Amino acid sequence: MTALWHWFQEFFRGDFRLILPEAELLLFGLGILIIDLWEDAQSRFLNAVLAMMGVGFSSYTLWVLYAEASRFGEQEAFQRAIVVDQFFLFFGMLFLAATALVILLSARYMRIEDEDHGEYYALILFATVGMMFMASGLDLVVQFLGLETMAISFYILTGFLRRERRSNEAALKYLLLGAFSSGILAYGFSLLYGMGRSTNIRAIAQALLARQDTLNLAGTADWLLMAAFVTVAAGLFFKVAAAPFHQWAPDVYEGAPTTVTAYVSVASMTASFALLLRLFLEVFAPSHSMWTMLVAAVAVVSMTVGNFAALTQRNVKRLLAYSSIAHVGYLLLGLVAFNAAGLIGIMYYLFAYAFMTIGAFAVIIVLRRQGLIGDEIQDLDGLYQRSPAAAALMLIFMLSLAGIPPTAGFMGKYFIFQALIMSRHYALAVLGALYIVPGLYYYFRIVVHTWIREPGAQARPAVSTAQAVALTVAVFITLAAGIYPQPFTQLALYAIGR
Repeated sequence: MTALWHWFQEFFRGDFRLILPEAELLLFGLGILIIDLWEDAQSRFLNAVLAMMGVGFSSYTLWVLYAEASRFGEQEAFQRAIVVDQFFLFFGMLFLAATALVILLSARYMRIEDEDHGEYYALILFATVGMMFMASGLDLVVQFLGLETMAISFYILTGFLRRERRSNEAALKYLLLGAFSSGILAYGFSLLYGMGRSTNIRAIAQALLARQDTLNLAGTADWLLMAAFVTVAAGLFFKVAAAPFHQWAPDVYEGAPTTVTAYVSVASMTASFALLLRLFLEVFAPSHSMWTMLVAAVAVVSMTVGNFAALTQRNVKRLLAYSSIAHVGYLLLGLVAFNAAGLIGIMYYLFAYAFMTIGAFAVIIVLRRQGLIGDEIQDLDGLYQRSPAAAALMLIFMLSLAGIPPTAGFMGKYFIFQALIMSRHYALAVLGALYIVPGLYYYFRIVVHTWIREPGAQARPAVSTAQAVALTVAVFITLAAGIYPQPFTQLALYAIGR
């Protein structure tokens, strides 16, 4: 027994402690599934409580790892399969914050939908586990497993409203297109493995550098590397819903439970961007001149499709789906700049986007009541008379999404444009600024319905205490990051190792 105890001590002091945040989420998710078997309808709220406890324990462990990283620097584990560095700690914190807000918004919403099951909260925690491995993975296998863990959880969560036809259709479409994109990504990973003779991305990066030097001496282009980049980028562009790989987003946003829509719109895009940045900065950075124009083209197409398609939408969730495609375009512009300012802009933008988007969906969530879904734009008519606080919050979130000061959304776009100007991409900076105009139109359509239109027969929205907490946090970050951006800029600097 003494030898076994020493083995456990060494195990937990070694590599395992570096994946303890993910392990805690996994254990709480499994615990929820087991405890849910004995719960009656009156005690189902315990599922949300347990999920929040899991997020709390994971957050504390992440804080401990942050303290270790501050003292000892980055730490690799499991034969360099994962790394705990500043990049992972930033995204891990963001994933847990988004998960906590969604759990707070879900308890009352899922009870109204009569789908308040333990599996819902367990899947949210499992998806978070996958996202954290996407951010910490240094191995292609770990990254792909993390991506699929997140994706499969989202497929199920999208179709969680089993009695809703549009939820079922959205889940099926998401599954089919997601599987197709995962196949493309796996093919790109196989090309990288073949060229690097390793699944470790840092070993692959070293092999590609040597390969590039050899081909440069021979005066030939590396078409195999280009094929690997195109397939990897296509798979990841689908995950972030960049045009023309965005077809799944509007249907999934509309059909999924609104809490899941909020989670997919923020967590899925943020986690996929974490993986995209890890690969682009670690593996494809030396060849950035080769792919800059391709990423710029995708960014412009995303802004064009997202902004102009959103103009005609009557469903708020579909409108926000197309607007998220436009936001992906802005984020990709930061990658086109490919400088420190661009990376800071991406990190800041992702942080701000998480809170302002969850906040916008939270207002729609509180409108949901039995017999009324509340996600059509006319459902917002006269909201200021029914709930002045909800109308004011929606105004703030729309201003931030549109990029109007003094909100976090304005500062996010400012950093992106600054990076483009510093890298002499003047045309892209001007184009990005011009695309704010259609964004103002469709975001202010929501404001008009909220503040100017006369209210219909809709009742005053009811807000639970948990939902009020989530809305308060979201609006505080949205305003604080715009009025006093310095601490949040330091956070972005920390994420890129500065």
